[in-house]
Amino acid sequence: MAVCRWRFFLSISMALLVLLSFENRADAHAYSATYSTLEFYKSKTELTYALDDVSVIELVGGDTNHDGTLDAGEFAKVDQKLLEILKSNLVLKINGESAAWPQIESLTMHSKRAILKASFPAVAASQSIQLTDQLYLNDTASNYVNLMTIYYGAQKSTAALSGKNRTWTLQMTENDVAGLQPGDALPQQQQPEEAASSSTTDGWLSFFVLGMNHILSGYDHLLFLFSLLIARQTFKQYAGTITAFTIAHSITLALTVTGVIHISSRIVEPAIALSICYVALDNLIRKKVSYRWVLTFIFGLIHGMGFADILTVMNIPKSELAVDLISFNVGIETVQVIIVAMVLPALALLYRWKHSRRVVVACSAVALMLGGLWLVERLFTDL
Repeated sequence: MAVCRWRFFLSISMALLVLLSFENRADAHAYSATYSTLEFYKSKTELTYALDDVSVIELVGGDTNHDGTLDAGEFAKVDQKLLEILKSNLVLKINGESAAWPQIESLTMHSKRAILKASFPAVAASQSIQLTDQLYLNDTASNYVNLMTIYYGAQKSTAALSGKNRTWTLQMTENDVAGLQPGDALPQQQQPEEAASSSTTDGWLSFFVLGMNHILSGYDHLLFLFSLLIARQTFKQYAGTITAFTIAHSITLALTVTGVIHISSRIVEPAIALSICYVALDNLIRKKVSYRWVLTFIFGLIHGMGFADILTVMNIPKSELAVDLISFNVGIETVQVIIVAMVLPALALLYRWKHSRRVVVACSAVALMLGGLWLVERLFTDL
């Protein structure tokens, strides 16, 4: 018996070490986000591309004083290297043919963003334009998203390029071209730091994919869901728990994105970590859980505000907001359903084992420790 216990705790310790080494990357919202705008005029096509300075440092270095940011002097030493990377990863095609990169108008560092501005040839009627962003494409450790805003005449649309879906396409029509400005700045135009957006080829599909990628990279949301499921429950209890979580986070996701409510991430992010700790501790204390759907609904409201963080920075047109929001949420739910469908059969087999309670305790202990680490980090680190 002593040997079995020793092996058991040794395996748990090894699992803790692996998970804690992984913790440095386990930030639920560690997105490398760029904000780009495409503006169509009768005489030219303008691209503005803004990349956060942390991503610049990852790509080309330059942080000589190791303070985690780039000042103007540091950026000046690496700007040309960054320019070459952007040229090779941003591919703009007009009518199926790659447009050669023109003389760069500017590449500057402003408000912790490297901002590139370039002009391409104008797009004529019946021509298509396509932008492909391959930055971080083969880096599986990075959660990259390009939040696009597209202006053509009085119209505006949005797109979010992420995951493997990195291509945006528009077919220009006679009416579109007729409504273009000669070349002056469009009215009420936002700066690239404020511009944001939604998905790839089709608007709804891009938000659907973005939702899937968002929860898959949201390790705290996934750990919370796992902590809810690991405790032994009936099928009816599982159904109530998942339904409560879905309804709750859908409510606050919609209210936050539409601006009805706004709670600072300084409150939301620690609260998400706290929810993991609470559920994990509940698993450790109680062998049989009850009324978990109530607890799940309350914490689900908090997680919904966390899901909304990437959408709140997007300048989504009101005409597209409902479809984009629903598509994003459906993407989240799709991943959630798949996870539940995979986990529940495995748990059913686990509960047949006489040592299943030990596994539940071990997994909950790991979740409690990770949740506690995230809680401390988010309370004492700028979000």
